[in-house]
Amino acid sequence: MTQTANNSSPDGGDEQPFVSHLVELRDRLLRVVLVVVVIFLALAPFANWLFTQLSGPLTRQLPEGSSLVAIGVVSPFFTPFKLAMVIAIFAAMPYILYQAWAFIAPGLYQHERQRVFPLMLSSTLLFYLGAAFAYYVVFPLVFGFLSSTAPEGVEFIPDISNYLDFVLTLFFAFGIAFEVPVATVLLVWSGAVTPEALRAKRSYIIVAAFVIGMFLTPPDVISQTLLALPMWLLFEVGVFMSERFAPKREKADDEDELMTDEEMERELDRIEEEEGQTPRG
Repeated sequence: MTQTANNSSPDGGDEQPFVSHLVELRDRLLRVVLVVVVIFLALAPFANWLFTQLSGPLTRQLPEGSSLVAIGVVSPFFTPFKLAMVIAIFAAMPYILYQAWAFIAPGLYQHERQRVFPLMLSSTLLFYLGAAFAYYVVFPLVFGFLSSTAPEGVEFIPDISNYLDFVLTLFFAFGIAFEVPVATVLLVWSGAVTPEALRAKRSYIIVAAFVIGMFLTPPDVISQTLLALPMWLLFEVGVFMSERFAPKREKADDEDELMTDEEMERELDRIEEEEGQTPRG
């Protein structure tokens, strides 16, 4: 009883590591917040210029003499700073992922560390690639389509706050969509599915890509297709790359099962031969 009470005391070994983990997590979160704030303060003086660059794909599609408008009273002030904050978070993403990696790495095996870090790095690059694809490819097509579909007598004058929310949604949608290879590799690595099973379900994946594109993009065929096609192509890339991450133990288990069956047959044959050679009393 005394030993049990001592083990459950506040000085026990179970509670001490938990508190130290909480302290480490707090410290890393504070570092992340500090880095984001520093980047935001550096970008704040250029907030209006950043919004001008972001609105370029739309303003180039507007009729001559038209421009964006600010319906809200404080929209001209807060909208550019909101954009600066989002850009600060995007810019700090490598540091954020590094802090997450440094927190979980001590609990991983060596072979897991060798694979998790490249996946985290590639997921960051793919997210940035998805956002760049949305800005340089999707935005000009989508805004050109939307500006040309306005009914006669209706002037297309978007609000800056609504525009920012719209483009951030697209940035997030395409950034997440470009994570398909990483998700595919993780599924195969965890043993939840095999590359062969993914190839067999290719037709369902294509349909799911268009359904996801329908929900994550504005209600137009162009943006839906521009999201679905890269998702499908990236799925194919993920299936190809997942071959290297497929658990080797699956093949080894199959070979072990085959060897076990063969050994069992030989053992049965041996037992039958021994029984046949045993003299009868």
